Amino acid sequence: MAIWSYLVVGLFLPLFPLSMVFNLLFARVSQPLVRAVLLLAWPLAGLGLLHKLGADVPEPVLNWALATSALYAVRLLALRELSTWTGFLATSVWALLWIPAREDFELADIALDALGFSAPLVLLVLITVLLNRRLGGAYAGISGGLAASLPRLSVGLIICLLAAVATPPFPGFFSLLSVLMLASPVNMVGLLVVWLLWSWAAARLIQGFVVGARAADSSLQDISRPVSWGLAMAFTALLVTGVLLTGDLL
Repeated sequence: MAIWSYLVVGLFLPLFPLSMVFNLLFARVSQPLVRAVLLLAWPLAGLGLLHKLGADVPEPVLNWALATSALYAVRLLALRELSTWTGFLATSVWALLWIPAREDFELADIALDALGFSAPLVLLVLITVLLNRRLGGAYAGISGGLAASLPRLSVGLIICLLAAVATPPFPGFFSLLSVLMLASPVNMVGLLVVWLLWSWAAARLIQGFVVGARAADSSLQDISRPVSWGLAMAFTALLVTGVLLTGDLL
C-alpha cells in the first residue's frame, strides 16, 4: 500500500500529527448530535478505507499508532475540560484499531470493537451538555463536590468515565482484550501502559468533579428522574453488550 494511503487512513484511525484534524474538528463543532455522529462514524470510515485497500499493516505503522495512543493518553492526565478530554480519549482509543487491522481482516468484527470504544464517548457528550447547563462549563476542579449537590448526575458521570476507559464488564474492556490478543509482546506491554494511563486520567477527572465539599451554589438542580432512567438504560445496554461479548473471547 502506498504511503499516501496510510496517511489518508491515518486521518480516521489517528496517527500523529494527522490526529490533530479530528481534534480540531471536534473542538469546532458545538452541536452534541454532530459530535455524537463524529464519534461513531469517524473510526468506521477509517476501517472501511483500510479494508478496501486490502493491504497488510507494516510494523512501523503499528508502532506509530501505539505511540500516538500513548501520547494522547499522557495528555489526558493534564486535561480538565470534559469535552476536550473526550476528544483526546477518542484519538487515543482509535489509534489502537490499527493493531487488529491486518490483511483480509473481518471488517464487521473490528467495527464492533470501534463501536464498543465509541459508545461511552457518545454518552460523555451528553454528560458534558448536562454539566454545561448547570455549571456553565464542564471543568474539573472548578465546581467540585458534585456528589453532594448533583448526586444523580455524578453517578452518571462516574459510570460513563469508567465505561469510556474500558473498565470491565463494559464493551470497551472486551474490545481492548481482542486488540491485546492480536498484538505482539512488545506492543502488548505498551497497550497495558496506555490502559493504565486512561484509568489514571479518569480517576483524576472524577476527583476534580465529584470529590470535595458541597458546591457553593445551592440552587443547582440535579437531572430529572426520566433522564436518570434514560442514562441507566443506556448503561445497562452497554453492560449487557459487554457480557455478550465475553462469549466471543472464551
